[in-house]
Amino acid sequence: MSHIPSPVIRDAAAVTPQPVERTRGTAIQILIGPADGAPNFMTRRFTIDPGGRIPRHRHDSIEHEQVMLAGTMTIGLDRREADVTAGDSIFIPAGVAHWYENRTDEPVAFLCMVPITADYQTEWLEPPEK
Repeated sequence: MSHIPSPVIRDAAAVTPQPVERTRGTAIQILIGPADGAPNFMTRRFTIDPGGRIPRHRHDSIEHEQVMLAGTMTIGLDRREADVTAGDSIFIPAGVAHWYENRTDEPVAFLCMVPITADYQTEWLEPPEK
């Protein structure tokens, strides 16, 4: 018989934000993930400070589903650039190059849900931010 995970309810404020490597002014919180027994998806909360940026990158086998919680940011999706704001939902198919930039004076927050896989790989297409 397989193990059935226990339900989890967590206040995001209880999860300490960690800086994201290669980025500028960006932090991540793993809200729900493998450590919680989640077998299929990971829910992460990203915050990007004013002037912050996540460089262009892609994941060949991982899709992203995101929901903007606060603020406005510019997102690049392959050759497309768009401004997204609180309440917007974003789908990034596997293999699509993407980047994020907060060009405003207010912090940005968004949820990012990804499948849990053994082969999660990030291909960085720009150098690290300084």
